[in-house]
Amino acid sequence: MTLLARLLVLADRVSPPRTASAHCDLPCGVYDPVQAKVEADSIKGIVEKYQASSDEAFRTRALIVKEERAELVKHHLWVLWTDYFKPVHLEKYPELHDLFWKATKAAGETKHSVDVAVADDLLRQIAEIDRIFWETKKG
Repeated sequence: MTLLARLLVLADRVSPPRTASAHCDLPCGVYDPVQAKVEADSIKGIVEKYQASSDEAFRTRALIVKEERAELVKHHLWVLWTDYFKPVHLEKYPELHDLFWKATKAAGETKHSVDVAVADDLLRQIAEIDRIFWETKKG
């Protein structure tokens, strides 16, 4: 390590820490319920194709992919819930906790269902989260 590099490391260690603050982990523009919606739309499409097919190999693969998409829905919902939404949002939208709980449970339900109505229910719940999300972005 060069002398200059050592001095820079030393200066960094003895400098007072810098403080940064933000409403969320990253600039808010990175969060969007559309990620969960895209995966939920995929689940619905997979279920429709599954029901229309009699090819067992295709149907098996469809179930595997559907379960992967369901896990991604849960992931995207939990990122929104834990990283974006804050107590101030819960004060204004007290239904948020229950809505996220039900939506993630619905995502789990799609893992062991090939019923389009189950996929539609998940999409409906994500749409409600999306509505509230964009209302919070206005204020």
